[in-house]
Amino acid sequence: MKETVLDVLMYLFECFVDSEDEPEPDRKELREELERAGFRDREIDRALDWLDGLNLAELAADAPAPRNATIRLYDRLEQERLDPQCRGYMLHLEQIGILSATQREVVIDRLMALDGSDIDIEQIKWVVMMVLFSQPGQEQAYARMEDLVFADDPGWVH
Repeated sequence: MKETVLDVLMYLFECFVDSEDEPEPDRKELREELERAGFRDREIDRALDWLDGLNLAELAADAPAPRNATIRLYDRLEQERLDPQCRGYMLHLEQIGILSATQREVVIDRLMALDGSDIDIEQIKWVVMMVLFSQPGQEQAYARMEDLVFADDPGWVH
């Protein structure tokens, strides 16, 4: 079975998203849970590194936020990995108030840190949920994003 880093992250997210009673697990506990679930060491290491990067990206997100009137220009590598449909979807999430410009930057950073070359909207949805879940005070934005992820018809026209 070929798992990706996103598969490992989604497994962790689904396991721990509703566990409000327990304290946040440490790296060792996460590793043990993933090994029990059958994930390989390489994917486990990369997923844990991705989570560490999420924490670092959030610290960097404390920098002054881009102004709302700015336009995000994607560099060549970002354009290669994030096609126009993906970039449009992230812009849509900003326009409907789910993502701030600062959060968008964290999402882009974490998307670029995923393995593989093709990024699709489903991956974006999950990464956005993980970013919002990890930030305090984002419960409403998280709930709206969760509705989009699990909706049969997201109602988004491109």
